[in-house]
Amino acid sequence: MNTPQAQAHRFDPFAGEALYRDVERYAAFGVHRYGSPGERAAMVWIHDELAGLGLEVRSQALSMSRQYELDEASVGIEGEVLPAFPHWWMPEGQARFSWQGRLVADGEAHGQALWLQLPRERNAYLNDQHREAITAAARRQPALILLTIDSPSDELYTYNVNQEDAPWPVPVVMVAAAHKPLLARALASGSRLSVQVQGRYCYQVPGRNVIARLDRGADQTLVVSTPVSSWFVSACERGPGIATFLAMAREVAAHPPSVNVLFVATAGHEIGHGGMEAFLAEGAPSPQATCAWIHLGASHASHRWERGPQGWRSTGQVDDGARMLVFSPDLAALARESFEGVAITPFLADKMGVGELREVKAAGYRRFMGVAGSHHFFHSPGDTPEGTSPRLLEPVARAFARALAAIAPPAG
Repeated sequence: MNTPQAQAHRFDPFAGEALYRDVERYAAFGVHRYGSPGERAAMVWIHDELAGLGLEVRSQALSMSRQYELDEASVGIEGEVLPAFPHWWMPEGQARFSWQGRLVADGEAHGQALWLQLPRERNAYLNDQHREAITAAARRQPALILLTIDSPSDELYTYNVNQEDAPWPVPVVMVAAAHKPLLARALASGSRLSVQVQGRYCYQVPGRNVIARLDRGADQTLVVSTPVSSWFVSACERGPGIATFLAMAREVAAHPPSVNVLFVATAGHEIGHGGMEAFLAEGAPSPQATCAWIHLGASHASHRWERGPQGWRSTGQVDDGARMLVFSPDLAALARESFEGVAITPFLADKMGVGELREVKAAGYRRFMGVAGSHHFFHSPGDTPEGTSPRLLEPVARAFARALAAIAPPAG
């Protein structure tokens, strides 16, 4: 009989096509920065998906002290208008501004646009070396810093920041590394630049986590977490983790284990991990009551790309060198066994975690595992669903399914 129950029984939440549909759905909401319409819409979708499974779902209200909301930014140079992107955090008095002048790179920079070039490091977070380079450039008193950061795609690239970071002394405006030849010509010829930035600061910005619980009346709880917010559309940075998160929720709802299971989708990742901090402060079970924590982080199923005559093209192969299987010593054996056959770099988190697992470890949780990584269009506007595929999504999701079955096997 083709009843709804029979259809549900046949549905495989870890099948690649099902996972890819969720990646596309997430991407369809647009930019997912904290507080944006796209981020809020994604949270509504995740809430509704979890509630539809019969789980007990609630929103956890949170507030982040500030967010910079960007409307548009551009740099005009030699007749071309280049898309631009401010690097958080802009000076509060220059959240929006217009400027014209010349580009310099060496010598006196007073009142001019100072071109600063940074190599891209395989790190999602702004670090002390980046800060010192930008601060040193600002000490030369330019009107603004025009920043290019090398990335595999040569697109705009930005780093995660913290709420505690001080605003830059002068505006820092980025353009894609692909435009470095144009900037070099303007530098040599003395061409004038025009810079337009339209944005504003908002304070005490409301947001929310989505928390779903399957209560089995047990003493132990499995926590499954994934970030939702991000700089751009971030289909391959966030989408695979969210798709696997929803697949695990569907599996748990269909085949309840003997332990409790708590799912949390967190906000504010790119500007300070505010959602995870709020959940750990109120909502997470204690470390003693947590049998394990599975975190579905960034970029766990992305294509490797190569440059061809028509631009970048996917090789169809997984970019396995850019992702890590992160695990605590207490879950090392289980993590390795679950991911057997999946090409991924192991990372023993004995001193600190990676991404939001940093907070999890620091809070005293001893049994955790997850995936984190980067990819070709990581933290760039070109991160679309075309960067992954059902074939790449499924092996990692099934590895997490094996971990789920080992940690929380179906009851009975």
